[in-house]
Amino acid sequence: MLKRLLTEKLLNHLPKKQYTIIVGARQTGKTTLLKHLYETSKNKNEICYYLTFENSQILEAINENPENIFHFAEKVFVNQPDSRLVLFIDEIQYARNTSNFLKYLYDTYNEKLKIVATGSSAFYIDKNFNDSLAGRKRIFHLKHLNFEEYLFFQNAEELHHELLLIRNSSDYLSVKRNDILYFFEEYLRFGGYPAVAIEKNSDEKIEILRDLKNSYLKKDIYEAAILYQHKFMQLILILAEQIGNLININELSNTLGIDNKTIGNYLYILQKTFHINLIKPYFNNMRKEITKMPKLFFSDLGFRNSLLNNFEKISLRQDKGELLENYVFIRLSEIYDQDSIQYWRTADQNEVDFIVKKSNVETFAFEVKYSENLIKPNKYRLFKELYPRISLDFLSLEKTTTSSKNILNL
Repeated sequence: MLKRLLTEKLLNHLPKKQYTIIVGARQTGKTTLLKHLYETSKNKNEICYYLTFENSQILEAINENPENIFHFAEKVFVNQPDSRLVLFIDEIQYARNTSNFLKYLYDTYNEKLKIVATGSSAFYIDKNFNDSLAGRKRIFHLKHLNFEEYLFFQNAEELHHELLLIRNSSDYLSVKRNDILYFFEEYLRFGGYPAVAIEKNSDEKIEILRDLKNSYLKKDIYEAAILYQHKFMQLILILAEQIGNLININELSNTLGIDNKTIGNYLYILQKTFHINLIKPYFNNMRKEITKMPKLFFSDLGFRNSLLNNFEKISLRQDKGELLENYVFIRLSEIYDQDSIQYWRTADQNEVDFIVKKSNVETFAFEVKYSENLIKPNKYRLFKELYPRISLDFLSLEKTTTSSKNILNL
């Protein structure tokens, strides 16, 4: 299995009593990772079984009674008091009531039964999921490939090592920087779906992304019971053109001819199916700041580019600045809790792309530009006056002086 950075964390959690739940968008590699964890446990001579709830026979049985799961796995701990059974369950969201199923098994067999499960889509849409399983599970989010993982999937391990050197030292001048930039721009065009990353042909990458868009987005729509499917599709197409922008629900409602509540529900579904992310504004009792509208980013740029059918090279694109800003969001989400990532903007258009509140005493900011020439430090005078303790760094891809950091250094 090609390297995923989440693997070690999952292996460390396997001995824990809490259930291990792996969530993420469709086709991000959850099943492959689950099978790897299963094989690892089996090689350690643990008592374990692999099941998928895409199997209608298994699904029908457990929907009738959670105890029926043991029709498909030996209930060894009845006769062997010191034993523990580990069930690896793929696509657990297909259970009729996922939360109750897991809660019942945990409360009944918590010392003897460990469940490691994958789920996506409707499984995570359940608003009661976190409350009903509080203390009984830990959720791990398997995201699309980040840029480090992308290099592994491209068989470019030596460039991965160079990338780490670049990130760890702003003074390091890599002789392979242009090679890394080639793959970085490919990553901005085609994104981080594993099947796309391992494909070498650009035309095939585009076809895979189109299939993902057409097949799996429609599956998300079906499982979320979307009533006005064409409106939902129109919404996500509008959103694809607005990465890095504020989302005005009233404006979207007027454009699409549907009420605000429905727009809000659609945005919720798109977040819980891991297609989009919304970040909140940062403010400190300043009346002029916009405090309600969130800022939008996509989880995968390849998926976003497929929605717009735009796979042009980065240097030729009108939206290259927005693509870089979206990448920086993805990168910041790897390093920090997403709730700590915000933006700053006032009603008279003073703005900073990202504010990261690392702790109560440590907050810093980033402004992203494609080219260093686009950076106008005077534009940020108000921000520096209002927040003198927040350091502001400029990030750019085309860098000619020392007034900004290269995006690869982040």
